[in-house]
Amino acid sequence: MRREDEDEVRRLPLLTGVAETHITFLLKNAFLQRFPAHVELIRENEPADFLYVIVDGQIELYAAFRDRETTVAVLEPGQSFIVAAVVLDRVYLKSARTLAPSRMLMIPAEAVRHVFGTDAAFARAIAEELALAYRAVVKEIKNQKLRSGLERLANWLIARDREVGSECKFDLPYDKKILASRLGMAPEVLSRSFSALAGYNVEVAGRHVTLHDREALLRLAKPSPTIDDPLT
Repeated sequence: MRREDEDEVRRLPLLTGVAETHITFLLKNAFLQRFPAHVELIRENEPADFLYVIVDGQIELYAAFRDRETTVAVLEPGQSFIVAAVVLDRVYLKSARTLAPSRMLMIPAEAVRHVFGTDAAFARAIAEELALAYRAVVKEIKNQKLRSGLERLANWLIARDREVGSECKFDLPYDKKILASRLGMAPEVLSRSFSALAGYNVEVAGRHVTLHDREALLRLAKPSPTIDDPLT
C-alpha cells in the first residue's frame, strides 16, 4: 500500500482511536483494491474472508432467492459491510457489487477478529457499526410495512434532497431499476409512482429530479424521525 493511500485509510472512522500497533497490524495484512463498476465483490452463502470498508465509490448490497432479486442497501464511502459475518465467522447473508468505480479496503477476517479481541477502541467501533446496521434494519422494516410505495418514494426524495444540499434539484444516484428494488417495488410501480408525484409538482426528466413544491411533498410523505432521521 502506498504511503499516501495508507494515510488516507488511517482516517477512516473504523480506525479512529485504535492503537498504532493494531492499525499497523491490520493494514499490513489488508489490501486496498480498485474495482470498476458492476463487479461482484462477495456472494451470499460464501465464507466471510474479508471485512470491506468503502474508501470511495458506491456499493449495492443485494440478495437473491429463486428467480427474484432485491436491493438491500446502497452504501457510500466510509461505510463498512459484512461486519456481523466477519465477527461471528459466519457466511455472508447477502451479496455485494460495485455500482460505480470503487476503492475498497479489504481487511482479512482473522485479523479483524484478533484486533477486535485485543483493542477496546476497535471493538467499540465495530459495536457502533453493528448497532447502526441494526437500527437501519428496524427503520427499513417500519418503512416497508407502514407506508405505501408512493409514501416511501416521497420520503426517499426528501431525504436525498437533504443529503445533496436541499436545493430541490438533484440527479438520481443510481438507475431507477435499483431505486425501485431499494424501495421494495417493481420498476413499473416506481414509474407509476413518479407519474403520481407530478400532482405534487415533482418533475422527473431521465435521472434529474426537481421538487417544485417541497412543502406539498412533505405533506404527502409525513417523514418520521424514528424512520427517516439517520441520526435518530
